[in-house]
Amino acid sequence: MQDYDYIIVGAGSAGCVLANRLSENSDHKVLLLETGGSDKSIFIQMPTALSIPMNTDKYAWQFHTDPEPYLNDRTMHCPRGKVLGGSSSINGMVYVRGHAHDFNEWEEEGAKGWGYQACLPYFKRAESWYLGGDTYRGDDGPVGVNNGNEMENPLYRAFIDAGHQAGYPITHDYNAKQQEGFGPMHMTVKGGKRCSTARAYLDPVKSRNNLTILTHVQVHKVLLEDNKAVGVQYRQGGDTVDVKASRKVILSAGSIGSPHLLQLSGIGDREHLEEAGLPVNHHLPGVGQNLQDHLEFYFQFRCKKPITLNGKLGLISKGLIGARWLLFKDGLGATNHFESCGFIRSKAGVKWPDLQYHFLPAAIRYDGKSAFDGHGFQVHIGHNKPKSRGRVKAKSADPQQPPSILFNYLQHEEDIEGFRACVRLTREIINQPAMDEYRGKEIQPGEDIQSDEDIDAFVRDAVESAYHPSCTCKMGEDDMAVVDSTTRVRGIENLHVVDSSIFPTIPNGNLNGPTIMVAEKAADIILGKPPLTMETVPVAIDSDWETKQRSESI
Repeated sequence: MQDYDYIIVGAGSAGCVLANRLSENSDHKVLLLETGGSDKSIFIQMPTALSIPMNTDKYAWQFHTDPEPYLNDRTMHCPRGKVLGGSSSINGMVYVRGHAHDFNEWEEEGAKGWGYQACLPYFKRAESWYLGGDTYRGDDGPVGVNNGNEMENPLYRAFIDAGHQAGYPITHDYNAKQQEGFGPMHMTVKGGKRCSTARAYLDPVKSRNNLTILTHVQVHKVLLEDNKAVGVQYRQGGDTVDVKASRKVILSAGSIGSPHLLQLSGIGDREHLEEAGLPVNHHLPGVGQNLQDHLEFYFQFRCKKPITLNGKLGLISKGLIGARWLLFKDGLGATNHFESCGFIRSKAGVKWPDLQYHFLPAAIRYDGKSAFDGHGFQVHIGHNKPKSRGRVKAKSADPQQPPSILFNYLQHEEDIEGFRACVRLTREIINQPAMDEYRGKEIQPGEDIQSDEDIDAFVRDAVESAYHPSCTCKMGEDDMAVVDSTTRVRGIENLHVVDSSIFPTIPNGNLNGPTIMVAEKAADIILGKPPLTMETVPVAIDSDWETKQRSESI
């Protein structure tokens, strides 16, 4: 049996960070295991091609949920990265840290030491902000963050102006003091290329003699001896291999993969493990529970001016965009096209924003094809602090069999009310004067969708996952917590989970940024290093302005 100090399962948003940080000490022998392969495909590296890797079997686990009972029994797509960089190599590259209060909420939920002031220095350590560092932003970290083409299309600015005319503030940097408001959106793109964690953290250290990276392997289980993790078992080709870890085994397989691996290793709810034919090595009822995700749908409008990306979807236009990107790494190929955004509250009394907008100067379907003939634009909108909870459950002891996934989307009445607010508040914003010269007919949901009942029916049919599964191995101290504040699995020595599954609650925003931060902070904890100094900075938690929407508009 080969011997390592640290074994990391999953080379994704967290695993690549850990591989870099844990191997900085040449005395540490580190093994990184990944089921997928190389991330060097043009479809991964070119930002505008973002819809391709997510829908390609080679680069993503194509998970699907069980029929969702509150979405008319629809089966929902849940892709997860299966490539170096994991989901940071297939995602939309949107960089949102979340609201400061999201992390204070984590601490209130029992994740001691994970409040915003303790997390901020790790966000900064990870980041290289294209405008330079300041109190809130980092300037020399591995992950490049910018604003794409800096809103060259006038529709981006019109959307921001419309939000301001509707009574909301302008926020020039939602990842700094004030999240709430409308402004430019940030993306993990550097030098015109996707800046995944594979590129940012793994590529610079691949040549380290003490770091071994194995691809095209699937880990079957954690090896345990007397409630202590001593290694893992994986399969590569036709061979089954056991490898030993003298210090730590770290699961970074994501919010679907990590709880599934724990269950395959006999760690989870006793009744479920017995039902699935798995050994019961350690009863831990929270494994796979508390599953959370963001849902979204998109408003689509015809555009009265021929300035949208719908005019760039032909083969010739795509070829020219691709050629320019190959030669210069700039132009429309170097952006994800989500260059403006907004964060607002769904109703009065909400403590911090719970609705998020991504604005796109095109009207297209999720598969990247035109939604209708002619020009259009769309606004992706979702309710980001859901109360509904789901679960991930192994179906059997066969590691090749995907787990059962159920989110219970829209189970909670507050989530339904949140999406009603999404419809009504978005219409109010898009109908501001700033959009008059561009706004044509509303295509989706359609002007006839007005009543609560009509909105609810539309949402159940149209809503899609924003691909942010999280919270299935939550950090905390209660009976359903899976890991403690050091990221160690409760009751198992030398076994840690470090990825978005350990979030106690889902943040208000996209998850790649918080996942990288968690890995940066966890690396120091695992290595026994003192934490970075907490930073006490002013944050707009409670708004100084009156919440825009009126109760009668909900």
